Amino acid sequence: MKLITIDIGGTHARFALAEVAEGRVTHLGEAVTLKTADHASFLDAWAAFGLACPEPIPHAAALAVAATVKADPICFTNNPWSLEPARLAGQMGVDALTIVNDFEAVAHAVAQAGPDHFLHLTGPDQPLPATGTISVLGPGTGLGVAHLWRGPQGTHVQATEGGHLDFAPIDAFEDALLARLRARHGRVSTERIVSGPGLIPIAETLAAMAGQSFTPSDDAALWQAGLSGSDALAVKAIDRFCLTLGSVAGDIALTQGGAGVVIAGGLGYRIRDVLLCSGFAERFCAKGRFSGLMAGLPVKLIIHPQPGLFGAAAAFALEHS
Repeated sequence: MKLITIDIGGTHARFALAEVAEGRVTHLGEAVTLKTADHASFLDAWAAFGLACPEPIPHAAALAVAATVKADPICFTNNPWSLEPARLAGQMGVDALTIVNDFEAVAHAVAQAGPDHFLHLTGPDQPLPATGTISVLGPGTGLGVAHLWRGPQGTHVQATEGGHLDFAPIDAFEDALLARLRARHGRVSTERIVSGPGLIPIAETLAAMAGQSFTPSDDAALWQAGLSGSDALAVKAIDRFCLTLGSVAGDIALTQGGAGVVIAGGLGYRIRDVLLCSGFAERFCAKGRFSGLMAGLPVKLIIHPQPGLFGAAAAFALEHS
């Protein structure tokens, strides 16, 4: 069966043709990426994709959204679009439609992706467990969190809003970072720090503690400067980001009872080389009495080029198989 699979985040909307059979994705075409800021609504972006699509649009679609899918309307967390679930299939002109949270889609991708689509980060260098819970999280425009459970009855995926848990500092720097963000926002969620925009307050705090001046640019430029090594403060900020990501990944695994962990998201993929040589692994395990337990969990980075698109199609395949 052919369908259009779609992945909508805060910054980009991605579209691709896909084919599914017997509950699995059998083919995923090349992605077409549109900027959400260039289109007033999802339906405008859908129409633009339709004009660019090399073949007739199938009458089936899978949609992964960076939002709470149980809401009506669905309002995106990090862009101004909204969707009306009850009307959407008719508005799109499709007969079958699956809508899932974006990290719910990523968890479906984790469930179906082959071992060649994972990079080992820390813990035992072995495949993800065939049974039990696998925690899935990743930084992007926000912080996505989901989990999947594998057992005798098959696989179950659960979306969560784990990125909005309270941030828990564990050293003097993070105390200062929390104080800065609390003055700005009141309540400080983990997503305020472990996300693309979170690099700016990290750099601001490092500069303030060192008595340096710092003029914030946009976070994309700061990430580029840090990853290229052209700015020492940005390099330090990315190192700090990796530490906090390790702490948060460990917290999520403890909370969900994870038997394994997968880091996902476009930003996670971009910093894969930094993660491997950072303090991510040490922070992941630094859970006091549970440090031994944490050291026994395999932690992977999904390196599938389009996990959101693949996972949305996988969710559709399961629902309509």
